[in-house]
Amino acid sequence: MEEHAPKGVTLGELLRQQREAAAIPVRRLAKMAGISGPYLSQIERGLRYPSDAVLVALAKNLDTSADVLRARTSTRQRSAAAEAGGTLAEIASDPRLTPAQRSALIDMYSAFVRGNDSAKANAPAEVGDSATDWDDDE
Repeated sequence: MEEHAPKGVTLGELLRQQREAAAIPVRRLAKMAGISGPYLSQIERGLRYPSDAVLVALAKNLDTSADVLRARTSTRQRSAAAEAGGTLAEIASDPRLTPAQRSALIDMYSAFVRGNDSAKANAPAEVGDSATDWDDDE
């Protein structure tokens, strides 16, 4: 299978490209990998990050390896961890955590950050209001 991906693609985008190149529908690849179609769709859209086991299963069914997929993903995705103070990178590389624990922590952390970013963007700009003052220097 062709494994070339343009620079700057995320893991989810790369998985979608590989799946489409193999002409495999979402539901079929999900079933082959032992996951749900909606979960695969979330991975492809960048809303979730697959566990190591899921990535290995997806890669196997796309005739590639998880390492190749990871290597071909963008620095944009890796730099998102750096922008978050390296938190995601630290979680992802902590040898004391199991792959399932890393995946769960990354999902929770990402959900909290997205929620806070959304709340911050929608919050009224009232100076001094502790409920909306997101940048206090305590």
